[in-house]
Amino acid sequence: MKIAITSTGQGLESMVDPRFGRSPYLIYIDPESLEFEAVDNPGALAGGGAGIATAQAIAGKGVETVLTGNCGPNAFRVLSAAGIKVVTGVSGKIKDVIQDYNDGKYTASTQPNVPGHFGLGGGGPGRGKGPGWK
Repeated sequence: MKIAITSTGQGLESMVDPRFGRSPYLIYIDPESLEFEAVDNPGALAGGGAGIATAQAIAGKGVETVLTGNCGPNAFRVLSAAGIKVVTGVSGKIKDVIQDYNDGKYTASTQPNVPGHFGLGGGGPGRGKGPGWK
């Protein structure tokens, strides 16, 4: 069995990155043996479609479950179509998250938990064309 975790770094002491598509790294790990591979997230610097690019990369790795802080609708759809379970609301050190996963403390999400483009950190009310724009 293999799971994928969005990560701020390349080791088990790193923190789970709350952004799915824009996390800098993905950690693919066997939760039983703790053998893992940390890779650069191909979607992290994408101009658009970061969540989809990340989901497609994960789908090609034989992953059964994804652990992340947040997952938007497009990425969730791609992962679900590939038969991959998505667990959102995950935070903390990767090594602790793996232990919690092995202890059965997580439940797969049934829907995305954030709107599209969430990881960009902007775009909400009050953003964009301010006073004086013509």
